[in-house]
Amino acid sequence: MTNSKMSLWSFVSKIPPEEFVGLFEEFPYKLRCLLGDWLENYPWEFINDSSDSFCVVLAAKLLSAMVEKLQDLAKKICPPGSILQLIGSIENRYRREPLQLVEAVRRILQGEQAAIQQRFQHLHLFINRQQEELLFQFSLQRLQYHVQELRESLMHMNSNPNVSPQLNSLDVQYPMQENLQANPLHSLQTLFLNVVGELEKATKMVQRRLVIWKRQQQLAGNGAPFDEDLGPLQKRFENLVNIYFQLRLELMAFATEFQPCLQERLDNVFSALIKNSFLVDKQPPQVLKTQTKFQATVRFLLGPHLLKPPHTSFMVTADIVTEKQARELATNHSGTVFSENTGEIVNNTAPLETNATSNACCAVFKNMLLKKIKRCDRKSTESVTEEKCAVLFRASVSLGPNKASFLMQALSLPIVVIVHGNQDSNAKATILWDNGFATTNRIPFMVAERVSWGDMCETLNQKFMAEVQTTEGLQKEHYFFLAQKIFSDNSASPEEFQNRQVSWSQFNKENLPGRAFTFWQWFEGVTEFTKKYLKEYWSDRLILGFVSKDYVNSHLCQAPVGTFLLRFSDSEIGGISIAYVTFCHGSTQVENIQPLTAKQLSVQSLADCIRDLSELSILFPNRLKDEAFRNHYNAEAPKKSSYVRAKLTITLDTPSSFPALPVQAPVDPLGNSNGSYGICSEPVFGSRTGVQLSTPLSQAPVSSMGSPNMNPELHSDSPYGPPPVIPPPMYPSPSSNTSYRNQQLHPEAIMSYPYHMGNASPLGDICPYPLPQDVEMSEIYMSNGNVMNLPLSLPSNLIRVPETLPEPSTEEWEELLRNEQDPNRYCKDSE
Repeated sequence: MTNSKMSLWSFVSKIPPEEFVGLFEEFPYKLRCLLGDWLENYPWEFINDSSDSFCVVLAAKLLSAMVEKLQDLAKKICPPGSILQLIGSIENRYRREPLQLVEAVRRILQGEQAAIQQRFQHLHLFINRQQEELLFQFSLQRLQYHVQELRESLMHMNSNPNVSPQLNSLDVQYPMQENLQANPLHSLQTLFLNVVGELEKATKMVQRRLVIWKRQQQLAGNGAPFDEDLGPLQKRFENLVNIYFQLRLELMAFATEFQPCLQERLDNVFSALIKNSFLVDKQPPQVLKTQTKFQATVRFLLGPHLLKPPHTSFMVTADIVTEKQARELATNHSGTVFSENTGEIVNNTAPLETNATSNACCAVFKNMLLKKIKRCDRKSTESVTEEKCAVLFRASVSLGPNKASFLMQALSLPIVVIVHGNQDSNAKATILWDNGFATTNRIPFMVAERVSWGDMCETLNQKFMAEVQTTEGLQKEHYFFLAQKIFSDNSASPEEFQNRQVSWSQFNKENLPGRAFTFWQWFEGVTEFTKKYLKEYWSDRLILGFVSKDYVNSHLCQAPVGTFLLRFSDSEIGGISIAYVTFCHGSTQVENIQPLTAKQLSVQSLADCIRDLSELSILFPNRLKDEAFRNHYNAEAPKKSSYVRAKLTITLDTPSSFPALPVQAPVDPLGNSNGSYGICSEPVFGSRTGVQLSTPLSQAPVSSMGSPNMNPELHSDSPYGPPPVIPPPMYPSPSSNTSYRNQQLHPEAIMSYPYHMGNASPLGDICPYPLPQDVEMSEIYMSNGNVMNLPLSLPSNLIRVPETLPEPSTEEWEELLRNEQDPNRYCKDSE
């Protein structure tokens, strides 16, 4: 029986039956549907030897089990007549030749598996694992059958050679009866050799499965999914050891000249089972810093079966070994203590103990500490973070009927030892490369110098998803950008990159062109940055991420003004930049905001930064900003405090050709309450405007980018440079420090001033063509000749100018100057 939670039938049922034409000529499709996943639990595909009595017996038993299963189903279906008729036809057809039934079912299952693998490629590994489990169960059952057959044959030969041996448990007569009567000694020798050979094959199957488990454990270091449950493997080891003991007892009663040879083969099997069942269950950290405590767990799979109380407490010792020593250990299997001291581990012993609840025999190292490490001779091009070592766990135990002594050894996965945190990133690169591209049964710790780009993509994706803890992985456009980056090639196509190989030097030895860091250092920085600050945004697919500026420009060039997307910065480690469409100098263009780093996002979240920027309105391709980021806005209620709560906001330092219009009106500094427009204390000229209107939100004017200003909060502080100094009588004056690309004041902003300035504006000439009062403003001509459409009517009192203006008092004038003491406080470096 398989332990898989997944059923292949659940996928087969999704495929139209027309695709299985020809498979159900000998077995009705209706019965196939009734049996469902029941068929998957038996080894139909391996019962193919008509000369093996076990195959014949098993085929007959499967026919009986199928009939019993269908009869139980018929009782639950009303009326059951049609099913009973099918059952009768199956019995009549296959009762004499059950192997024909096995052949028909095997053909159906193989056809279904082929269809599943074509439609659901991700099930390939699952199907292989299911087949491997069924094959081992089949081999184990056949082995047990033949051991029982051997025992009955020995009893027959020793007691009464005229009595036909029978297997009471299986109720079959052995076909070797005539051979036993003719030449019993030779027949038993042949049977012994066959059974020992089957045991050796089954042992190799368990060893291969263990190698797969260890490889999956290593890939899990890079984030690959891993089923770490060792229970099924432990059961396999225990079953084979039981068969070993049974065969050993039978061999002791079979005193022939072949006994020593068979005994040696059996002992080799037992030794292999013992040594392979000792393994590292919980690996020590693969990047290990000296003077830092760490943990590890070693497990002896056969411990609960062989070390039953009362028994001597066996101790496990842990030692650090170099790559050279690990190779010597793998080649000569000497097991001798190494004379060369490569390091010292404190608290490096632990007892082997069996946990009755989990039925696991383990040695748990809780407080190991690598006190010092001796560096080995390295190649001239290698750094200390490329040097690999391992922890060797050893234990001597006495097992078996003769209390034979066994030296059990288990080597950990490769480890890179560091002494300072600044070595961490490069050490992780060494481990990632080794985990991702090591081969099974290699010479420690050899790994390829070059790997295919496809394998590298899979490794990077696994690592990124595991570190960020997200189910959303990298996509095709991301791999394309990463390939352009690591190969420093912007001319190749995605298909051409698939045929390339990437070297270790390109991965983490050579700096990227024009950068002071390697590809891995950049990628690892992005991964950590995303893990800490952008996990939810990435999981919600709000971040495009791994794309180039050229990719951004090509996708945003035709987008409406205010459209934006988020990409990881490729110029610095750990940063995210916002690219958006703006209107400048009479046309749209794509701007890239200086990357936000961990420093900024630790103070204010990405969503709140985006909310502050009124220049952003549509997340590419067509999601409204508030709709996309609303769930990520910080809506925390203010805590009770004696202080007035302050709020941080983010603004842009790159002005547009004219300011965006706000949507809320402040209190008129002149005390007006009739809805007329007054001047703000700190007007802003750029992509954020300081001229605040009292127009209701439903009548909010259209922004300079051609889309409604969606920002619900207005700010009077200028992010683009020093605010203009305001001389009496509060006329705006030019600032000599401004760096605007266009310093013309927006026409509506000009008309909003309640002061008669004529053509003496400090910002330049006002449009010489005055507009009549009380008219609908459908078009306003800019001083540079461009036309801006404003599809709304403005009140007539907007352009009325008071005839007189009272002179400010001395206190008022001093207060104005006091607010402008730091004219550079809003200046920021541009990107």
